[in-house]
Amino acid sequence: MPRLMLLTLGLALLVLTAAGCRVPPTGQSAKIKFDVTKLDADGLVGPPSGKRSLAYEYCIPNKPEAQAEVKGIDPTARLMPGSPGRIGCTKDQILVIGETHQPNHMQVLSQLAALPYVTSIQEAVFE
Repeated sequence: MPRLMLLTLGLALLVLTAAGCRVPPTGQSAKIKFDVTKLDADGLVGPPSGKRSLAYEYCIPNKPEAQAEVKGIDPTARLMPGSPGRIGCTKDQILVIGETHQPNHMQVLSQLAALPYVTSIQEAVFE
């Protein structure tokens, strides 16, 4: 019975992928706190007539090596020292804002989530 369940799950993922559905990243995906399946192949969300990039935020240590590492992974990363963001960065951390509309956005998110000092990546909401 477990073998049949694995086969069924594998076939379901294959069908979803073939149908153009996005499969969430593996490994550190628990740190990504927004629905990546709503992103299209270009990292955009929304209806066909109103596609837009999705902004995300996370905290990193206020250390030059962490800043350089993040900027090396994510070219859209904007460092926002002094702002806690909605995510609640502490005084020893720096808020980072990134955008999904970039090449290999899922790989970028997965690499960021794999960093030991990144504990959560959340959708950034601007008002």
